Amino acid sequence: MKFGVTVFPGTNSDHDTYHVLADVMGQETVYLWHQERDLRSCDVVILAGGFAYGDYLRCGAIAKFSPIMKAVQRHAESGGIVLGICNGMQILQEAGMLPGTMLRNTNLKFICEHVYCRVERTDTPFTSACREGQLLRMPIAHNEGNFFVTDDELAELEANRQVLFRYTDANGEATEAANPNGSAGNIAGILNKEGNVMALMPHPERAAEQVLESADGRLIFQSLVDSLAGRLRPA
Repeated sequence: MKFGVTVFPGTNSDHDTYHVLADVMGQETVYLWHQERDLRSCDVVILAGGFAYGDYLRCGAIAKFSPIMKAVQRHAESGGIVLGICNGMQILQEAGMLPGTMLRNTNLKFICEHVYCRVERTDTPFTSACREGQLLRMPIAHNEGNFFVTDDELAELEANRQVLFRYTDANGEATEAANPNGSAGNIAGILNKEGNVMALMPHPERAAEQVLESADGRLIFQSLVDSLAGRLRPA
């Protein structure tokens, strides 16, 4: 199996993500520069966090036009797995690959802190190593993490079970106080309808080793490895 980590001008979590995949998980991993036009046979593509093109226009709005994104879209349309982290989530939304948009945090400040996220489903390639209802402690670091959809769109997301992670308190309650950025429905991570594209605002790559105070994020990468191994295993 082979993982690809996208790199746009302004990406800053590409090396963290590469380290987790290559050194912690022991998987073949390559960087995918934004001007490349193919994925070099990668099975999973991860859009790492950062500030693509400086977020000068709108988070992810310029990055969606990069050549690599056409390849990412083709990959997803053919059933390939795509994961977006923080800025990667914003890019996927701007590209129309995931629902919703990101607004400024409700406190209008950049937030950098650990949060709790509750796993809502485990029947996905991104959460198969988790338990339903399990709390993952991971850091967030963003200024525009306020996930916005209309009430009708939120109801549709809930009905389609596209909500994969919610912000909660330490007891697993999705309260207003536990919502760090004002996201609709306390949403921290979502799926596309087909279940092969997922993104979340917390940084699992920054919580994949105990030296970083939490290794909970490693479960997401372990889920990807296990799910991909199942896909590639001969019948």
